[in-house]
Amino acid sequence: MLRAREITVRYGRRAVLDGVSFDVTPGQVLGLGGPSGCGKSTLARVLALMLRPAAGSLSVDGAQVRGWRQRAPRDLRTRVALLYQQPRSAVDPKLRLSEIIAEPAYATGRAGVDVSALAGEVGLTADLLGRRPHEVSDGQLQRACLARALSLEPGYLICDEMTTMLDASTQAHLVAVVNAYRDRTGAGVLAISHDEVLLERWADARAELTGAGSRPATPSPSPALRSRS
Repeated sequence: MLRAREITVRYGRRAVLDGVSFDVTPGQVLGLGGPSGCGKSTLARVLALMLRPAAGSLSVDGAQVRGWRQRAPRDLRTRVALLYQQPRSAVDPKLRLSEIIAEPAYATGRAGVDVSALAGEVGLTADLLGRRPHEVSDGQLQRACLARALSLEPGYLICDEMTTMLDASTQAHLVAVVNAYRDRTGAGVLAISHDEVLLERWADARAELTGAGSRPATPSPSPALRSRS
């Protein structure tokens, strides 16, 4: 379980998050909604061990997180993957898509990552793998970023507005890929979005950030049917 307790983040004197607590359960999708500026992306960075909070605690499968970024143990860092809202700001523009997908494996010294299989899983054709970010669409680049996020088979996947500004068919495909990965591995998913329709169709439970520094509502089961296709 990915467990956050009383997470507080401040920028100067301003509290962006104030005492946020919730769990991301293996095998389930937790939807996190809220208006722009309420701290959703900041929370995503904390959960991905990229931003140390001012207060609070985080644990991954019972292991307490005591360091963030490169100070976090590698096995904890690779247990949580983050998929960003803006793929172009999340990649090195000089790398080809094949290199973007393989980047985590190279960074962690792992061998044997099947780039072609990952590309096929997310719907990228072989001819796209040799292209650089400026040569592909936003949807194609986000598919590569999803393949990169899944390359080390994380136990938890944080999707931070991953479908924003993408067409409906690409949105549906990305959600289907995440669902298939969750079903196959038992991973927990945090789906962050301001799209209420998307969250109601996708999430098993819901939490809400209602404003900057606010605490989310207690996660509750979603009454809506979820698409698994």
